[in-house]
Amino acid sequence: MIDLAIMVEGQNGLNWPRWQRLVKLVEELGFYGLFRSDHFTNSRPPDLDSLELWTSLTWLAGNTRRIRFGSLVTPVSFRHPALTARMAAAVDDLSGGRLTLGLGAGWQEREHQLYGFDLLPPAERFDRFEEGVQIIRQLLQQSEPLSFAGKYFQLQNAALLPQPQRRGGPPILIGGNGKSRTLRLVARYANEWNAIFLKSEEYRRLNRHLDEFILAEGREPNMVRRSMMTGLVFGVDQAALDRRVTDDRNSSVDELKGRGIIVGTPSAVVDQIGALADAGVQGLMLQWLDLDDLAGLEALAKTVLGKH
Repeated sequence: MIDLAIMVEGQNGLNWPRWQRLVKLVEELGFYGLFRSDHFTNSRPPDLDSLELWTSLTWLAGNTRRIRFGSLVTPVSFRHPALTARMAAAVDDLSGGRLTLGLGAGWQEREHQLYGFDLLPPAERFDRFEEGVQIIRQLLQQSEPLSFAGKYFQLQNAALLPQPQRRGGPPILIGGNGKSRTLRLVARYANEWNAIFLKSEEYRRLNRHLDEFILAEGREPNMVRRSMMTGLVFGVDQAALDRRVTDDRNSSVDELKGRGIIVGTPSAVVDQIGALADAGVQGLMLQWLDLDDLAGLEALAKTVLGKH
């Protein structure tokens, strides 16, 4: 069975009341976890509430007991990797070891321009990302002070204290579908690969490539967990689904499925989740865009959660 989690886009109006309601409900309903994006704002106006990621995860860590949680994903372009490692270790400790540390290179041009962060061209961006992942991984996993002389980051005898309570710190997730850079970085450094909006056959193909890359790094494929974040258009019955498809997306069911989005009534959603499980997906983060639709979240849990 796939572990089913909820994912929210924090830049789409997330504030403390909405976050606290969602956190409590996701835990109560029995979902595996709750994950969220890390953005200052959206790629185009209007700008909405965007609760800061790490502050929100700290509240979740201290106010839940069961659910897994994490970032999908926190960009190296926003924060120095040593700061990210310190925050991740502290939040993971506070939660009793439930954080997954999702890392990314950064991609959204508008927020970088608005807030003064240097996004860099793609090749240099991924070079900087690899340096950042190396630093975070080593700070979390080794007890000796770290010295690092990179092009983008430099550390001299930097120690992470206190040491993470969980041996090696929280697992590192790298998200993305890129074969040339992303999958190779996953194979080299990550504990989890998180794909984005893929149909089952596309996921299966990339999953096979990842196995090959992992073996080439001298690791075993079962050392890397496989997950995916994707969209969801859900209705408890056909009439509700038709309204969702028309009102929320203004697209046909086939068009939505073609973009890798899960669409349907409970039985159809269960079938699509099953196809992803057959393709190798172990964890599924379902994007929940309407932050106030708590009734819909309850309906999803009651009709799908125990049947997939």
